[in-house]
Amino acid sequence: MPSHKISELDLIKRISKKVKVDASVVCGIGDDTAVLRATKDKYQLFTADMLIEDVDFTRRAHPEDIGHKALACSLSDIAAMGGMPCYALVSLGMPKKGSVRFIDGFYAGLLRLAKKFKVSVVGGDLSLSEKIVINISVIGEVRKEGVVFRSGAKPRDILFVSGPLGGSFYGRHLTFTPRIKEAHYLVNNYKVNAMLDISDGLSLDLRRLCLASQAGAVVYEDLIPVSADAKSFDEALHMGEDFELLFSMPLAEARRLIQEKGVYFKAIGEIREKHYGIKFITKKAQEKVLEAKGYQHF
Repeated sequence: MPSHKISELDLIKRISKKVKVDASVVCGIGDDTAVLRATKDKYQLFTADMLIEDVDFTRRAHPEDIGHKALACSLSDIAAMGGMPCYALVSLGMPKKGSVRFIDGFYAGLLRLAKKFKVSVVGGDLSLSEKIVINISVIGEVRKEGVVFRSGAKPRDILFVSGPLGGSFYGRHLTFTPRIKEAHYLVNNYKVNAMLDISDGLSLDLRRLCLASQAGAVVYEDLIPVSADAKSFDEALHMGEDFELLFSMPLAEARRLIQEKGVYFKAIGEIREKHYGIKFITKKAQEKVLEAKGYQHF
């Protein structure tokens, strides 16, 4: 298949077919983090995120905000598995010009967030490059009974998001708070069947959850919370970089969550059988196929 016709999802699938793992790996390529056997009661979580200048941020952004986002993206992946972050490695590629000022600001923002979530920065790498390139790896942990994969959604589960969507690229994507606290609350008090963080848009990440779970879904325009930053409803569906949690749980658990914490978590739809596909119900009660128009790098 010519490379110019391959999507990001196709490339990941192509890579995953080539990679073999041993019995110590509970979950490798295909979820928000790798899940590794660690102790009798806990799994180790391992994730990495790369940010590229003019793709994920521009030079006009404050270095502190870039540092914050760089770590927050990886912490959001840990949250999506129901875990807690522990250690981070930070690798930077950058031009010589302005490097000292940038590094001082970058680490100020990164370390502020690391302190908030008790993450120890334990090393990394530094290299010369034409544009700023950032790679952050994070190790976390999760109780075995609390780990949540994106592959566990079941028909008649209720779908939730942890906050409003859309408009993130107007500034919020640089300063968002990863939903560690919210995920910890969920996995310690409810049965959550599937979860991921919305990094590339609700429409695309819902498709990923459904593909992993071999399921379909329906979401309702009336129920999807739209951020005050969004300029249109389409941005709430497709823009991405929201980093809110998208998760499913059984109906009885959903009713309890709505009663107890409905102000924080919003029900937006339901998981259906795979043959149903992924549908969208408009305010005028029209049923449409929800196209996955979220952000892909390829």
